[in-house]
Amino acid sequence: MTRPWILVQTWKNLLFAHWPVSAAQLRPLVPSRFDLDTYEGQAWIGLVPFDIAIRPRGLVPLHFFELNVRTYVSFSRRPGVYFFSLDASSRLAVRMARRWFYLPYFDAGISVHPAGGWVECASRRQHPRAPEAQLHLRYRPTGPPAVPDPGSLADWLTARYCLYTTDPAGAAYRCDISHPPWLLQPAEAEITTNTMTAPIGLDLPTSPPLLHFSRRVSRVLTWNLEACPRSVQAEERIY
Repeated sequence: MTRPWILVQTWKNLLFAHWPVSAAQLRPLVPSRFDLDTYEGQAWIGLVPFDIAIRPRGLVPLHFFELNVRTYVSFSRRPGVYFFSLDASSRLAVRMARRWFYLPYFDAGISVHPAGGWVECASRRQHPRAPEAQLHLRYRPTGPPAVPDPGSLADWLTARYCLYTTDPAGAAYRCDISHPPWLLQPAEAEITTNTMTAPIGLDLPTSPPLLHFSRRVSRVLTWNLEACPRSVQAEERIY
């Protein structure tokens, strides 16, 4: 990457909770500029709570908690993440991300903290005029950390080094990131409240989610948005 990065982040106590959903359910919810990614014909939606510290280049760090709802897309065959929502406990972070990255951030009361071997997470959206969404759960790792095998589902879900978004006029953008390979652990969770996908009209399966835990990822570099070419047409990718 020849361009200078603009943010460096640290992520801690991160949970990937993923549910399989049909591509037919997700396709209408994703901008048509992007390809909807599937793994062996299956689309996925994820909830990811974590503790985050962000430092803009040359400035002091900003620490807060975040919870995002996401699926997986690509543009011109480059895989990335598409966010349906990102709830955060920092009003400053919410407004910066909405203005400069065109991301659907929302004010929320969130806590993510270790307690008795578990990580306790509670989140309630508090953004003005936004639909209500809540998540209450606790989670913990249940096995040793390892880098996911290349081509595995865990690798496909997590090894994505950019995000995609659109501006208010519908133009598509990519934001590149870079960080060390994920060290993932199998995990368990006890979910007591989860209405995070209700605002997009999606009911999650009743089956338990696929869970992965990451203790810490340091030096996550983030670059500025880059416009996606308008000439590329999207079509669903099947793995």
